[in-house]
Amino acid sequence: MSDEIYDFTIIGAGPTGLFGAFYAGLRSLKTKVIEALPEPGGQLAVLYPEKMIYDVPGHPHVMARDLVKLLMEQNERFDPDYVYNESVETLTRDESGDEPVWVLGTPRGEHRTRALLISAGIGAFAPNKLDRPGVAKYEGNGVYYFVQDRRPFRHKRVLIVGGGDTAVDWCLNLRDWADEITLIHRREQFRAHESSLTELRLAEIPMLTHWELAEVSGNSVVERARIVQNQTDETRDLDVDIVLLSLGFKASLGPMLDWGLELADQRHIRVDGFMETNLPGVFAAGDIAAVEGSEPLSLIVTGFGQAAIAANAAVKHISPESKLFPGHSSDLRL
Repeated sequence: MSDEIYDFTIIGAGPTGLFGAFYAGLRSLKTKVIEALPEPGGQLAVLYPEKMIYDVPGHPHVMARDLVKLLMEQNERFDPDYVYNESVETLTRDESGDEPVWVLGTPRGEHRTRALLISAGIGAFAPNKLDRPGVAKYEGNGVYYFVQDRRPFRHKRVLIVGGGDTAVDWCLNLRDWADEITLIHRREQFRAHESSLTELRLAEIPMLTHWELAEVSGNSVVERARIVQNQTDETRDLDVDIVLLSLGFKASLGPMLDWGLELADQRHIRVDGFMETNLPGVFAAGDIAAVEGSEPLSLIVTGFGQAAIAANAAVKHISPESKLFPGHSSDLRL
């Protein structure tokens, strides 16, 4: 690994990081993107590549994997460097040379940069597992925690467990794909967008509230699920082929907890209005960032805006004489 110093290094190749790389390119910053996964996309690639996304400006709807592809195509104009399968474990400041730089340590070596954007989503994450009879036995063979490929769901009877956006969105995305869908949620209230819930009700997909998964059973594959009403203890046996558990994820900042960053809590890095952390030239954007005086809003569109702010602020950090405002893209010679 060379000792080349980059202007702007981005940790995380999710949608926020990819758009940050584009905006850094607009500002003529030599940019590198470091991603722990073997491919770009972050949660979009790992958790729900075939999920439809409805709140990206200019796209009435776009599949997650297609959004990643479009973001990568957008970046081709500036050709940032990508490093995959590499996790950043340490962050140190080197002031021994002509200029201070940040040094990012990984198992493979070091990366040196004048400014840094942390866009690592929710950090290291793992699905919340459900400890019920049969769940672990059939995991990956009829029991799933996320959907990377819709093909196993074709013409199947599907039970979806959960009350957030992911559970509701998969009910909608699979309604014309699976033969039968049932949604159960342990509470009356859902955490999903109201517009999605309205669409779900119109789709006439059964929505059973105050019901929980009690057991999964079958022979070589899943054949039935027992559910229980948590207010009356009534039980039902449903004939199903697939159980999709959309129960959220455990997230951790992992090694970043030791970097000297000021945290809003154990999941969020505190930033100011320019998306800068308490460390000079270190910015954060997207799901991992908590803007001072505000509340984290974990939306792709929010991450896009924050990435643009961070990239422009990085220019100002590297060259204080530069303007923060980049000019309108339609006016730039691209």
